[in-house]
Amino acid sequence: MFVSAFERLESGSLKGLLEALLLVSDDSVPATDLARAAGAEPGEVAQALAELSAEYADANRGFQLREVAGGWRLFTHPAYHDQVADYVLSWDTRKLSQAALETLAVIAYHQPVTREGVRAIRGVNSDGVISSLREKGLVREVGRDKDHGQAQLWGTTRLFLEHFGLNSLRELPALEDFAPDEEARRFIRERLSGRSIGSTLEEAEADISEERELLDDYDEPSLDEAVAEGSDE
Repeated sequence: MFVSAFERLESGSLKGLLEALLLVSDDSVPATDLARAAGAEPGEVAQALAELSAEYADANRGFQLREVAGGWRLFTHPAYHDQVADYVLSWDTRKLSQAALETLAVIAYHQPVTREGVRAIRGVNSDGVISSLREKGLVREVGRDKDHGQAQLWGTTRLFLEHFGLNSLRELPALEDFAPDEEARRFIRERLSGRSIGSTLEEAEADISEERELLDDYDEPSLDEAVAEGSDE
């Protein structure tokens, strides 16, 4: 039987099989799935994967085996990123625009977040960008906001983790580290606390209401009063 034949694989042969399986995999593959495909024990496969990863690193190979998004995947070595980027002809078509990167960052750090929430943080309408990110498989609908008319809530996908080499969202770098000053850090903290979107809109509405009240209380002088004031001067 095909599976039972692989049960007798030696350690070296198992590593070769795992390499072959990983080479034809478009996504990261959990060790349990690789074990099932190889007909081997999950613990044995996990050990073989860890050893392969260390061997590639020690040999300074042009590729790496890394555990991301709950599975294992082969990556080109970061040291050769520029050369690989130039070599791959389709690279430009896959490159994200500045607007897409900004929107993706907002969703990644603030998820789950509505389209209106993204707009409130970026300051511009991001509906088209979100749709593009969804087509690329980087974001997905994760629920509905009952407090805001069942608006769609957006979050990142497993493909997002794979593309950015993350095992989970907990590995996202602290956004405040990129802030240039304390005011910017405070702004970011407010945005990430969940207070910002609602409070910012509320504060804006309060400012508008206050301005309206001031205008309502202001009595524009009549023409006669204006003429009299001019004569006094």
